[in-house]
Amino acid sequence: MTTPAVPPTPLARLSVAPALLVVAWLVVGLPLLLLGSFTIGPALALFPLAAAATLTIGFRGSTKAPARPGPRLAWLPPVGVVLVALVFFVVQLEFNSEQVIVRRDPATYAQFAAWLNGHGGLPISPSLWAFGGPDPVLRFDSPGFYADGDAAIHPQFMAGLPILLALGGWIGGTGALLAVSPLLGACAVLTFGGLTARLVGPLWGPVGAAAFALCWPVMFVSRSTYSESAALVLLLGGLCLLHDVRDLRDGKARAFLAGLAFGLVVLVRIDGLRDILPVIVFAGVLFARRRPTGLPLAAGVAVGAGAGLLEGYLLSRPYLTYLSGSLTPLLAVTGLTVLGTVLMAALWRWRPVSFRRGGDWVARGRIPDVAAALTVVFLLALAVRPYVQTVRRIPANADDEFNSQYIAYIQEAIGLPVDGTRQYTELSLHWVAWYVGVPALILATAGAALLLRRMLRRASPEWVLPYGLIALTTVATLLRPGITPDHPWASRRLVSVVIPGLLLFAVWALAWATRRVRRSGYGRAVTFLFAAAGTLALTFPIGAASAGLVLKPVDQGENAAVRALCRQLGQGVTVLITERVTADRFSPVLRNTCGIPTARVDGADKADVDRVAARILERGRRAVVLGANAPDVSPYGEARQVVDLRTRQDGHALESRPRSTWSLTITVWMAEIARP
Repeated sequence: MTTPAVPPTPLARLSVAPALLVVAWLVVGLPLLLLGSFTIGPALALFPLAAAATLTIGFRGSTKAPARPGPRLAWLPPVGVVLVALVFFVVQLEFNSEQVIVRRDPATYAQFAAWLNGHGGLPISPSLWAFGGPDPVLRFDSPGFYADGDAAIHPQFMAGLPILLALGGWIGGTGALLAVSPLLGACAVLTFGGLTARLVGPLWGPVGAAAFALCWPVMFVSRSTYSESAALVLLLGGLCLLHDVRDLRDGKARAFLAGLAFGLVVLVRIDGLRDILPVIVFAGVLFARRRPTGLPLAAGVAVGAGAGLLEGYLLSRPYLTYLSGSLTPLLAVTGLTVLGTVLMAALWRWRPVSFRRGGDWVARGRIPDVAAALTVVFLLALAVRPYVQTVRRIPANADDEFNSQYIAYIQEAIGLPVDGTRQYTELSLHWVAWYVGVPALILATAGAALLLRRMLRRASPEWVLPYGLIALTTVATLLRPGITPDHPWASRRLVSVVIPGLLLFAVWALAWATRRVRRSGYGRAVTFLFAAAGTLALTFPIGAASAGLVLKPVDQGENAAVRALCRQLGQGVTVLITERVTADRFSPVLRNTCGIPTARVDGADKADVDRVAARILERGRRAVVLGANAPDVSPYGEARQVVDLRTRQDGHALESRPRSTWSLTITVWMAEIARP
């Protein structure tokens, strides 16, 4: 007799909808991009079919009744979580960054998407015809964009986020493209609330969503076009989907869909490959225990991750080559993980009794207590790490040297002793405390220790995969963040797994303590007051740490400045940029957003620039020279200022959380070379 399906709660459906829609769009967009046909017509024609399929599978009823609050409070979890997500979206949209002039990753992603909006494929063409053909002084590389000689330009990063941003660009231009990031951030808040409701309890869903939404790094990455928000939607959504199909006989399609969501994280962030390693092992365990969802889960991960790696190999190969020092070991670890999982599954199915006896021995012994204690000791060791270690790195290549110089520049600017070899890695756990507060960190430590003990005693099986995923990435990230350490920039390394994972542990610990109070004989009023006080103790420090920056927008006016620059340059123009900073910032902007053939000639002699300009004029085009200041362009004609932007940028801090923004001035001057 088949167990009848139980309709999912409204929050269960709402919280997986973002991941299902993102999966559908990526499944449609990636093949079109690989074919060079990623345009609005084919994409919008295919997307409804893909979305209908993913939503139908993802919204199916479960053969297990989900945890539900009492009838009088059934409205609270969905309303609370959705309200938090909506408020988050409105605030983020109001203070959304307009970072389209290339200085760091967000503008690179935005310009990547802008090219896709207009051309639907890669690589980016340097438009050599507009320069009269190749010339040794012409360069087409810039930060975030690799030049393959003068034949093609390859954008940095994976294509997952630009594929998502492109939808906004088609709908409403650059403004709508930039608004996709706050939307993805709100979707991540919604999905995190749904995951909290599943793993902790329905009434705790709004608490988890609020704690997550108040955290400044979460706001930071969703105010600009960073990849972390999209990756979070896929990762958290995959956990929600897989939670809903545990041990189901009819859950194969949904298990595949969950695996696909996990795997597509790689299409968004190549280092997401590390985050999903526990999913591979978990799929092997399901297969070994003869669960029907094991193979579909593994297949979904393989298809999603394989699609990401294929895109990287075909379209982002210079980026992967640049990362080869860290990517090659990661691929090796992934291969070993797959091989080890296959061997484990084979042995388990061959000798299941031995594995069962081993599990019984662990559960009955002292190992769970020892593991819980070691968890606390590990986090305490990270807490005291700055007092016993100072991490330095001697530059070994040009990139290391650049980072060292940049760190020294920040140190000098904020009044610290100048030592560019400092990495500040020893402060990694303190970084977390800056943003989530000490109470949340203490609760998270307790929750991590208690949950590990429970799982080793064969309780809380629903936590096995989330715990493994959180633990692996958190330990690896805190030991070696691998990012330039100025904040809030470095805080993005914490957003992908560390902060949501620790907040999930913290909310679970608070719920556990609340249940203990209730079971101790205290009435509902006392229990409610305890839960409310604990919620306040958890969320207030998070909000207080964010309060100084929430209402301070950055990078305002960039979109308008770029539009004005495009208009002033006009039609039939070819641009030569003679100064380095302007070339770094504006080469991809002019090429991708304005559609103007652009090359950098910084470092070239005037005679070389004149020679190239003459060839441009021979083709019947206008030749324009750009630079940051009037002297950069005045040798070529009458200098005229075309950009004078004075705005604010994110601050930079190394030994404390950021508390303010910095000023930012961007100027561009132009001169048009007259025909002889």
